[in-house]
Amino acid sequence: MTAVSRSDSIGGGARVTGGRHEVHVTIESSIPDDRIEMFHRLYEEAFGPLRTKAIARQVLHRSEFHEEMVDPRVAKHVARTATGEPIGVTTLTKYLETVPWISPEYFAARYPEHAARDAIYYAGFTLVAPSARQGAAFHAMIKSVVQVLVAERAAVGWDICSYNNTRFSFADSIRAVLDEQQANVEVAVEDSQTYYAARFTGDGATKGG
Repeated sequence: MTAVSRSDSIGGGARVTGGRHEVHVTIESSIPDDRIEMFHRLYEEAFGPLRTKAIARQVLHRSEFHEEMVDPRVAKHVARTATGEPIGVTTLTKYLETVPWISPEYFAARYPEHAARDAIYYAGFTLVAPSARQGAAFHAMIKSVVQVLVAERAAVGWDICSYNNTRFSFADSIRAVLDEQQANVEVAVEDSQTYYAARFTGDGATKGG
């Protein structure tokens, strides 16, 4: 599969080598329409199972995904194999209004100095093809993102659902990349939300699964 050569490049990226597992990252401002379906299939492979694993909606609708891919305000850090095949995508933006599930006002109040410098970012989603989860793609994309954030002395937010954190240890993986880059950074859990469910049983009630 060829690289997305017709998309607008907005910078370098990162390269992680490891024999046949060499991965490099390109940073794209927009993915061409004729390539979006291929990326959407990759997205569905990675995120589709979360429809039944997490209460909060983790999967973008097709139209939402398309909007992310063509919006130049959202940088796409695309992990590719040595042959150019895309195997992962991380989105990063400092236009927080493009992330509908967060409150930009929270970040502006929490980090006023960064807000004044227009240096607050949000990492929208990170996906890696199931066949590549044990490889270097995740590492390379996070490294590429960290390089941007370090250069701007930025503040950044991200979220990880409990299923992904438990099964794939994403938080630990991100921490490992930060430590490797020797970034002068403080990481803290900012917020949490607990979901409840009640099942009513008894006469005339239908029992759940």
